[in-house]
Amino acid sequence: MIGPAATFGFRDVDPEAKPGLVRGVFDRVAKRYDLMNDLMSGGVHRLWKDAVAARLNPQPGELIVDCAGGTGDMARRFSKMARRVQARRGGDDARVFVIDYNAEMIAAGREKGAEPEMAWAVGDAQRLPLPDGCADAYVISFGIRNVTDVAAALREARRVLKTGGRFLCLEFSRPTAEALQKLYDAYSFKVIPQIGARVAGDRDSYQYLVESIRRFPDQRTFAAMIAEAGFACVGFTNFSGGVAALHTGRAARA
Repeated sequence: MIGPAATFGFRDVDPEAKPGLVRGVFDRVAKRYDLMNDLMSGGVHRLWKDAVAARLNPQPGELIVDCAGGTGDMARRFSKMARRVQARRGGDDARVFVIDYNAEMIAAGREKGAEPEMAWAVGDAQRLPLPDGCADAYVISFGIRNVTDVAAALREARRVLKTGGRFLCLEFSRPTAEALQKLYDAYSFKVIPQIGARVAGDRDSYQYLVESIRRFPDQRTFAAMIAEAGFACVGFTNFSGGVAALHTGRAARA
């Protein structure tokens, strides 16, 4: 291994190997990804995602980048919300660009159907197929912890945003109460891999997903990384006692 290691669950791996390892995980879970999210969270992930969409407040004419957009569940929310505003006061169609590193996830999303505002592409969060300063908003939901170089992905988000553009990142985080942390750990390591084994026939992939959450920075550390990448007005909102958190910021003037 040359240079700093990347994380893959609790393992440290060669950064060049991580993308292939992560791709293998999502190749295996793509077809049951949304079902598994419902089972693992008891449907609560839908409430978190609704809250993110409300905070984004998509508008007609905006270009919204849904990075690591997977099966398109967030992009459908954004599209419908922007269209409702458009019906009330007019304006151009919004555009929601779903980008995901995994072609199987994109394929699973396409099978579920798309809204007219949506476009799909396979792409890397660290090298987005978009020009500088083109987007009004960038959203990444439960995807950034799977990126090889999180700091590089944050800088890339800043690159594609217009000055003042909105950055929103929904990710699993750290429970704020010790009792909740212990309960969450027990559920994560004992129950979630078992659900993966029984429903998706894949314990290892869900073991990785649980481990990757534990290796991700806590709320304040991640907020500092966002600021370092060139964002202002950085803040975060805890959901479900910190089990997940929404980090937000505005693209600062270059």
